[in-house]
Amino acid sequence: MDDKLDTRRARYFMQVIDSGSVRGAAEVLGMDASAVSRAVALLEEECGARLLERRGRGVAPTDAGQLLAAYLRRQHSQKQQLLAQLEGIHKLERGHVDIVAGEGFVDWLMRHSLRRFMAAHPGITVDLDVGSSEEIAQRVVDERAHIGLLFQPPQDERLRSHRTSLQPIEALMLDSHPLAALGRPLRMADLVPYPGAALHRSFGVRQHIEAAEVSEGVRLQISLTTSSFDAVAHFVVAGLGYALCTRAGLALAPDGPRVVARPMTNPLLSQGRVHVVSRHGRLLPPAAGALLRQVILDFDHLPHAAGT
Repeated sequence: MDDKLDTRRARYFMQVIDSGSVRGAAEVLGMDASAVSRAVALLEEECGARLLERRGRGVAPTDAGQLLAAYLRRQHSQKQQLLAQLEGIHKLERGHVDIVAGEGFVDWLMRHSLRRFMAAHPGITVDLDVGSSEEIAQRVVDERAHIGLLFQPPQDERLRSHRTSLQPIEALMLDSHPLAALGRPLRMADLVPYPGAALHRSFGVRQHIEAAEVSEGVRLQISLTTSSFDAVAHFVVAGLGYALCTRAGLALAPDGPRVVARPMTNPLLSQGRVHVVSRHGRLLPPAAGALLRQVILDFDHLPHAAGT
């Protein structure tokens, strides 16, 4: 359609409709009425249909004319929306962003991407929520969140991954724990005699752990199952056992008991990645697009062991 329509003639046609007559349109356009009439006639030839009909002392659009006018109005509206969004990218004076992330990312986001973004754009509001890997993916797919930050999202063509970072799952424990004294990468079998803490199965980290258990034919002694990273951290710091997690996913006080991380030999635990995602095909509002770009920029500085 765009290839057939002459933009200037389409503008004259719309003015005729708005004015209700060719003469009225010509006065607004500062043109001769016969020139406007010829332009509309040429447009009718391009469309292969009659666009105007006489109504009393003026003209009105035919059914074909109404279809063309509706198309041109939508086209104009989309153009104005695009221009407003492009302008909004530079100004970003107002707007709202919904971002959902694994709990282990909250501290990093507030220290880096969200802190920078909100300081630069005080008129923009942000809703930061936390959830499991499955919850985050579903909220992004359902367009209830603009941006998601999660460990190993499920395979879903509706998700678009913008950046990833390799994040190994390690065994975290107090430096006084017997496993810490082994001084080598740990096998899953090394963990079996000791109690551990783990996240619920809706978390990508737990799904990787269970796959590793199956691959080595062992079953870990999980004493605490939770959806809270804080609970896992307290379990480790209290000396109750180890936790399999990404290291910076646990909020550990720097002045607290010394927690060490031991790598695991199982390759399934070293292949997990953190992703920043959005809904595939979704045109994000300017504010959300700007925050996404900030997160992507900061992703290069994501701690090697931050996760969900």
